[in-house]
Amino acid sequence: MGTLRQTQGVETKHKLSNTLRNWLPILHSSLSDLGEAMAPFVEANPVIEVKSGYEEDFEKRIPKKIISRAVSNSRTEQIEALTIQHKSLYDILDEQIGAPLFPTPISQKIAFFVIENLDEYGYYEGNTEAFCQEHGIEVQIFEKIRQRFLHVEPVGIGAKDLEESFMFQLDNAEISDTAYTLALKVINDLQNIHNYAKEKSFSEVMHVLSTFKNPPNIEYQEDSTQIIPDLMIYFNDEQQIEVKLNDAYYPIINIDTAYGVEHEFVTQKIKEAKSLVDALNMRKATLYKVGLMIVEYQYEFFTGGQIMPLTLKTLADEFGHNPSTISRAIANKYIACDRGILAMKEFFTTAIDEDVSNAAIKEYLIELVKQENREKPLSDMKLLDLIQDKFKVKMVRRTIAKYRKQLNIAGSSERKKLYLLDL
Repeated sequence: MGTLRQTQGVETKHKLSNTLRNWLPILHSSLSDLGEAMAPFVEANPVIEVKSGYEEDFEKRIPKKIISRAVSNSRTEQIEALTIQHKSLYDILDEQIGAPLFPTPISQKIAFFVIENLDEYGYYEGNTEAFCQEHGIEVQIFEKIRQRFLHVEPVGIGAKDLEESFMFQLDNAEISDTAYTLALKVINDLQNIHNYAKEKSFSEVMHVLSTFKNPPNIEYQEDSTQIIPDLMIYFNDEQQIEVKLNDAYYPIINIDTAYGVEHEFVTQKIKEAKSLVDALNMRKATLYKVGLMIVEYQYEFFTGGQIMPLTLKTLADEFGHNPSTISRAIANKYIACDRGILAMKEFFTTAIDEDVSNAAIKEYLIELVKQENREKPLSDMKLLDLIQDKFKVKMVRRTIAKYRKQLNIAGSSERKKLYLLDL
């Protein structure tokens, strides 16, 4: 009896490990790439027949409540907004042209000129001298303002060349002081990078440089792949919020259990096919649960409010999974709602503690500076008081100063001078 129980336990564990091995790549892929992720498992298995889930138009799959609440006027525009709402590089850049980085008409004019004169890779190639002459601006002032692109996302955009783009990205990188000094030398001498191989921090420098975007607009280069959401979130006729899996787009797996040949090989392939079906079901169950949790934590967003601070750790604790598994679960995944299609990762942020995200605090800091009295700009202590009051957290003044510097916001006295100069 003990032997039988032990054998059953081994078989269950083996089945589960097979399912998990299949599940991770399937979980990580986007819905549009799911067929490709399954291909290695399908091609090696003669008992599997796969039917594509892409045979109907996407329009037929969108709940009417999402379409009816969409902002666009015509039905065609509504469908387009939900199927291809993927912000372009220029949309992303335009949203950042304003306070605190570019608070004045002159700085905004320069910033827009930089954006208008980006080449196909995201490097600035405008005629600075001609622009400055036409608008009566000193070249030094132009360059000072262009350097603020160091703090613009995606980092590296607006640089003149690869070296400057890497400099922009270096100032935003997590790197030790020793490696930072070496990185400066390496970036300024990329042609002879091998000369620095014996330096103590060389491996750290190379690791950091390998994470840099090259070219800086690489994430926004033309992508013909249609974005297909995994989840749809909408209010039903009873005005209750619903989470719906886009499971009609999943490939349908048919298993030929009567293959016509009785053989150990066929029996094994049938088991593997069933574990693949289990893996797809695990993907659906995981994403559906993520969707429910996003609704629970981000309910205000779906009713017209802002995205609230939410960490991967929060979901990981609820799931009983590792945060890296949750990171896989939301990677390359999208949610369709009446506010458009959003990447799942947009609902999450890093946090300074369990409840408040530094991204939310920085966003509020930007809003405070935008709305401040130009004759009496807010001091760091006043900013600290306002932030602590809103987020109910304890912070120190130097943290506010640190965030200001990261956002390229000058101190209150310097801001007052900039306002007077209208720069």
